[in-house]
Amino acid sequence: MLQSLAGSSCVRLVERHRSAWCFAFLVLGYLLYLVFGAVVFSSVELPYEDLLRQELRKLKRRFLEEHECLSEQQLEQFLGRVLEASNYGVSVLSNASGNWNWDFTSALFFASTVLSTTGYGHTVPLSDGGKAFCIIYSVIGIPFTLLFLTAVVQRVTIHVTRRPILYFHVRWGFSKQVVAIVHAVLLGFVTVSCFFFIPAAVFSILEDDWNFLESFYFCFISLSTIGLGDYVPGEGYNQKFRELYKIGITCYLLLGLIAMLVVLETFCELHELKKFRKMFYVKKDKDEDRVHIIEHDQLSFSSIADQAAGPKEDRKQNEPFVGPQSSAHPDASAGN
Repeated sequence: MLQSLAGSSCVRLVERHRSAWCFAFLVLGYLLYLVFGAVVFSSVELPYEDLLRQELRKLKRRFLEEHECLSEQQLEQFLGRVLEASNYGVSVLSNASGNWNWDFTSALFFASTVLSTTGYGHTVPLSDGGKAFCIIYSVIGIPFTLLFLTAVVQRVTIHVTRRPILYFHVRWGFSKQVVAIVHAVLLGFVTVSCFFFIPAAVFSILEDDWNFLESFYFCFISLSTIGLGDYVPGEGYNQKFRELYKIGITCYLLLGLIAMLVVLETFCELHELKKFRKMFYVKKDKDEDRVHIIEHDQLSFSSIADQAAGPKEDRKQNEPFVGPQSSAHPDASAGN
């Protein structure tokens, strides 16, 4: 008897704090996923980093042996300056000297990566004025971009997601949840095809040093706004129509970001995902909901009363003024 009571009390306790338990498991799962990613990246990339370090040491040693007039300190100073300039997007290589990082098309591409928070990092402001303007430009531009993308995605979602689902539900009588799931899967497939696979094939042709995997990697890293900067299109020294190419990439990134947000919004509107998300949210108390309803009703009543009182006040203002003496005059005449 006592065991059954204790078991029922534990079940009630878990049910009462179900959202907190789910949130705790969510935090634990996220931390474990972070650790899992760190372990995999370290085990995969650390051997390649070690091989690259050994290769660079051999090249450096061989170069110093072939050029005995140059000391190791002078070489390191030169390489340090070259690497510092390379971090700012400036290269000393003869085949890269013809590309400017701050012409109009390159600056337009940089502005788009800043506002979309992609930030490849291959080109950064060099001057203090440019850095200060970048801060101010981003503080204003990033919320502006979020507002712009929200408005665009809301309008596109109506025509691409909600109306087709409602049409098939009303016209053909299909279940709304089933139609929504099928539509989300098809929309995701079309988006991946049009903004990942096809552009990856195009980039693998236009970029000499990119294969299909590297091109697909660039598309995913860009449209997910990760923006690592290890692959940036249009930076080759023999790139034809570089200005037009940069403008096309800017348009592709903007349209692809909108498409990704539309797909994400479509999946977020699925009934199953809504139920899943609510497992981790804090549930509102009934008393709090009742207070919100009462406040909403009071505001609605006061607004209705103000709207009803408005025309009466307008009519009183339009009527001719009647003083107290004139209002008393009919009473006197009536007495006579």
